[in-house]
Parts: sequence; structure tokens; C-alpha cells
Amino acid sequence: MRFRDNYHIYAIITIFLWSSAFVFTRMALRYFSPLSLGFLRYAIASPVLLVFSFILKIKLPKKKDIKWFVLSGFFGFFFYMIVFNIGSSTVTAPTVGFILSIGPVITTLLARIIYKEKLSLTKYIAILIEFSGVGILTLINGVSSINIGFVWLIIASIAGSVYNILQRKLTKTYSAIQTSVFSIWFGTIMLSIFSPKAFQEIKTIPLIQIVYLLILGLFCSAVAYITWTVALSKTKKTASVTNYLFLTPFITILLAVVIANETPDFATIIGGVIIMIGMFIYYFSDKPKKNTMNIPGPVLP
Repeated sequence: MRFRDNYHIYAIITIFLWSSAFVFTRMALRYFSPLSLGFLRYAIASPVLLVFSFILKIKLPKKKDIKWFVLSGFFGFFFYMIVFNIGSSTVTAPTVGFILSIGPVITTLLARIIYKEKLSLTKYIAILIEFSGVGILTLINGVSSINIGFVWLIIASIAGSVYNILQRKLTKTYSAIQTSVFSIWFGTIMLSIFSPKAFQEIKTIPLIQIVYLLILGLFCSAVAYITWTVALSKTKKTASVTNYLFLTPFITILLAVVIANETPDFATIIGGVIIMIGMFIYYFSDKPKKNTMNIPGPVLP
């Protein structure tokens, strides 16, 4: 299989970049408030994507499809970030990781309802195994605190899943780059309401924080969302791509070891092994079928 036709490669690149984003975000939050950081991250990504749009001569979306791009920007960037930050401020970090890990499960269920995508019983079992691995990884050393923050984070997981479904729909008509670029632009416009505070905070930061911002904006945002959308456009089942999200907590901790010199604990090792077992079962349980067609899903209402 050629590189450009392999959705696994694009999904893995995305997960690696998003996992590193957690580490660099944690470092950046020492000087920025969460909402300011969210705006600055995409304020950097948007002009970069604008340049690429001119170079690649990307066409503007059709008027009838603008509403889908607005919704994609809203759920994937603006609304998600707001509810995520509200939820994260009221519950423990292990609880945040556990709740957000249900995102792939929600996306799988939405794809089943909207696009009629079917999964075998073995794949559902594999998802449950991966989910349990994330639970061990995030909760074994912490106490789950269930309060209103729990509800906000559930909403954040749903918002991220809706974004994946919208991207799946848009790539039936537009290229992966088009869907990513216009979604991020609309999201950035909405996030600009936080720009006054962000510009005040950026005046007092050290130089290293500029480096973190560039990494978050260029690689963890612009590049990552394009590769994610490419992966979704190349797979026959949305869940085959979103299933990689189960690796995010594990890779994040491994990157923290390298970047922040943190030592992995017993929960990391056990939870990571369980996640890898689930991934192996998911991707190698079914025999490949010949001449399988990529049937487009129905138009969203």
C-alpha cells in the first residue's frame, strides 16, 4: 500500500502530534490562561493554512456547505475548548483523561447511527479492552471526582465526536485540506473573543514560550488536523481512525518522559499494554474482504 493511500500513517502522525500537544500545553499554561492559549494556538495555525491555501489554490466552499464548515469549526475548536476547560477546572486530571477517552466510542456509535457503519462483535470487544486500558492508565493512581465537571467533559467528548462525523461528511465533497482549513478558520474567528486577554498575556512571556506556541500552532494544530482529516477521508470506517485516540494517553506519558524527564509508573505500563492488546485485536481480528467498496454515508440533516 502506497504511503498516500495508507490512513494508518496519517492517523499515527496525528496522534503523535496531539499527544505532544498535551505536554507543550502544560508547559505553556504556566504563563497563559487556557482560553488565551486556545486562541493563540489557532491564531498561529490560521495564517499558515492561509498561505498553503493560496499556494495550492484551494477553492472556497459552496454557499450551501458553509453552514457545515461553521458547525465543524464550532464543535471541533470553539465549543470543545470552552467546555473542556470548564470541566478540567472542576475535576481531577485522571478523571479528565478517563472521560475524554470515551470519544472514540461516541464517534463509533454516531457513525453507526448516521452512516450505518457496521462493526463486528470482536471490534466492539476490542474497543472495550482499549477503554479499560485507558481507565487503568488514568485512574489507578487517582480518585475520580464526579461533579458538574464530569458533565462538561462528557459534553466535550460529544463535541469532538460530532466534529469527526462532520469531517467525514465534508470529505465526501471536499479535499482533506479544504475541510481542515475552513473548519479551523471559522473556529479561530469564534475564538477571537478571547484575543484581548491573550495579547495582554503574551507581552510578559519568556522566549521559550514563543517556541511552545509555534509548536502548538504549526504542528499540533495546522499539520495535525490536516493529517487527521486525510485519515478520515481514506478509511472505510470512521472507527478505524478514531480508534487510534485510545493511544493518546499512553503516548502522552511516554513523551512526558522524554521532554519533561518524568518516570512512568506501574499504571502506565499496565494500561499501555492493555491498550496495545486492544489495538491488535481491533486491527487483526477480521479477515480482509476483497473488492470492498467505500460507500458514502448519508447527508446529515
